[in-house]
Amino acid sequence: MSMDMTTVGDTGLLDTLQHEVALFARRAEQTRLGGVGQVRNSMDRAAYLLLNRLDKEGPMGVKALAASMGIDSSTVTRQVAPLVDTGLVKRTSHPEDGRAVVLQLSPRGQSRLDEVRSSRRQLMAELTHDWAPEEREAFCSLLTRFNSALSSRMAPTGGTAGEQPAS
Repeated sequence: MSMDMTTVGDTGLLDTLQHEVALFARRAEQTRLGGVGQVRNSMDRAAYLLLNRLDKEGPMGVKALAASMGIDSSTVTRQVAPLVDTGLVKRTSHPEDGRAVVLQLSPRGQSRLDEVRSSRRQLMAELTHDWAPEEREAFCSLLTRFNSALSSRMAPTGGTAGEQPAS
């Protein structure tokens, strides 16, 4: 049963929410939330999300990586190619099926991901320096919930797809 949320509650609040989400998306893309220091703006969103997923879940094939990210295999193949070319991701043979390719984070990729995470963590600390710890936790919880709702809505079967919270 679908509910038309534009007729429920405060439409002014929903208008403000959609506007703030649009502003956030623009500002996030402008800065790429790249962090501070030398690594600012040095890793695009697709690369960060792919490297992060390989770090969190370990080596996997293109199809498994695509499924875990809620995108198609051709997109993963296209996005991973420059990561292989620059040595951030390694292609290896599957241990049980030598014909299958497994993608894994290289030591260089791990180091680069750690640098970017540290820089982004510092940026988050600076942006929320005057927030109480409870406010940071509430914002993180609500943003995670919002992203989960978006992922569920975008999944073809209504299930969960897309990105999990990154750390």
